[in-house]
Amino acid sequence: MTGRMLSEIEKVLLAEKPDAVLVYGDTNSTLAGALAAVKLHIPVAHVEAGLRSFNMAMPEEVNRTLTDHVSKWLFTPTEVAAAHLQHEGIEAGKVVPVGDVMFDVALHHGARVNAQGGVLGKLGVRSGIKPGNYCLATVHRAENTDHPARLSAIVDAFTAFAKETPVVWPLHPRTRGVLAGQGKLDALAQSVILIDPVGYLDMVQLEKHAALIATDSGGVQKEAFFYRVPCVTLRDETEWVELVEAGWNRLAPPIESAAVLSALRARIGATGEDVTPYGMGDAAKRIVACLKQDLCA
Repeated sequence: MTGRMLSEIEKVLLAEKPDAVLVYGDTNSTLAGALAAVKLHIPVAHVEAGLRSFNMAMPEEVNRTLTDHVSKWLFTPTEVAAAHLQHEGIEAGKVVPVGDVMFDVALHHGARVNAQGGVLGKLGVRSGIKPGNYCLATVHRAENTDHPARLSAIVDAFTAFAKETPVVWPLHPRTRGVLAGQGKLDALAQSVILIDPVGYLDMVQLEKHAALIATDSGGVQKEAFFYRVPCVTLRDETEWVELVEAGWNRLAPPIESAAVLSALRARIGATGEDVTPYGMGDAAKRIVACLKQDLCA
């Protein structure tokens, strides 16, 4: 996947001849874009730089680490991220603390969403779901979907928890395929509310009005915090350690269902400290100002 993107992105860069290439996050396309640019001697700007889970078995960890080390501008979302880069020997002048662009987006689109209509309205009619009384679940990472014991622990925990609190689970195609292959979909649908993947604004609505979020997504962990919803992260580690330290997030490695279930029960109604680790919602403006200054001087 990365190799195919690398080849095609290079063609675009040769045709367009940009002054810089801006890449986001830690996906395969992030690394492909960065490598294509740096090989053509085009400077790279990395938004969301410096994040580390310290688990090199995660493709995302490889992508973000390599991207950081070939970038000219490293726009960091948190103080912790900036400290990681300093520890790795990145030149201080390349590191630009700006805050998190996801916070910018959450403030803008969160204000557009209310509890009426949308996917939540449909779930209210179909399943009796009400704002503030359900758990929103997302599971897609290979470390969970590709390991039967871990996925079974998650499924069993959600099934048990759904007897107390409704669980709404938009199923990622990979997760759906694995569960179907294991013959678990029909039984799961009897207890958990399974829906197709939703668009961004529907997802914001579901996040903003949930009582609890259970996820293995990096982004959803932060969005839970932005909307002040307690979160359980179904992973062994997280890049967003500040949310665990502040009490908004709790790690629950899906080793056994009882431990996951206990974590879910404990987080209902929980809150964390009043912290602002992701800036003031003006990260995009800061990034633009920095690039304008350096590229237009």
